[in-house]
Amino acid sequence: MESKDLSIVIVTFKSEDIISKCLKSIPNDIKVIIVENSKNEKFKKDLENKYKNVDCILTGSNRGYAAANNIGLNIVKTKYALVLNPDCILEHETIRNFFITANKVQDFHLIGPAQDQMINMDFKNNDFIEVENLKGFAIFFNMSKFSNKFFDENYFLYFEEIDLCKYVKKNNGKIYLDKNIVIKHEGGSSVKKLKKIELEKNRNWHWMWSTFYFHKKHKGFLLALIIILPKLLSSFFKIFIYMLILNKEKHSIYVCRLSGIFNSIIGKKSWYRPSID
Repeated sequence: MESKDLSIVIVTFKSEDIISKCLKSIPNDIKVIIVENSKNEKFKKDLENKYKNVDCILTGSNRGYAAANNIGLNIVKTKYALVLNPDCILEHETIRNFFITANKVQDFHLIGPAQDQMINMDFKNNDFIEVENLKGFAIFFNMSKFSNKFFDENYFLYFEEIDLCKYVKKNNGKIYLDKNIVIKHEGGSSVKKLKKIELEKNRNWHWMWSTFYFHKKHKGFLLALIIILPKLLSSFFKIFIYMLILNKEKHSIYVCRLSGIFNSIIGKKSWYRPSID
């Protein structure tokens, strides 16, 4: 297999400070499609001028992780695609090891690196094992197994990769973790320009919205409501407590948490967007 068989899709949003490390770690003969969730023409121009293997698509607004990845994946022309977070750095052998595993298990749907995912997993004498889920920071796609259906765009943030893996397994697809595939993932640093409080409010709103939506989609409304009920009651309680002790930041976080739950329960789309400086 050769580099012409692979395209890399990276979704960005206010990621100017970190994307260069990621791009420098990618061989310059591999096509990179960056989907920037804004209308930042300067970001696009700077990247395309600096990296000849990069095409940057501007969505015009913050479409979220799932929708932006679908934009990139739907224009991929190669046999394989690697969805990568902008705060990831590839090791020297990362791409080669993806290809080695793809050649060994040619009927696969998805492959992921095993780092941070190997707890209680017994590889025995194997380099890779079949699993139910992957973490979303790096997912290697066998494009022939997908017919323009990738991530559920109702998710703005969180659970989209778990949902994708569930779809693959439901259709008898194969998902693998490989312990030889190593990618440095800084985690939680894809967006550098959000204030800490805004980041926490955004995380809490979308985590709760996506949690209920995921369980409703796969288990039905009633069971999803039972699953989310403790978090709903906890949010009410903590809003009251933090209001009493005048902790405005914590109060605002739990208001967002409750709002995410409520909006998901009533079937409203994932609308919350963080404030940017």
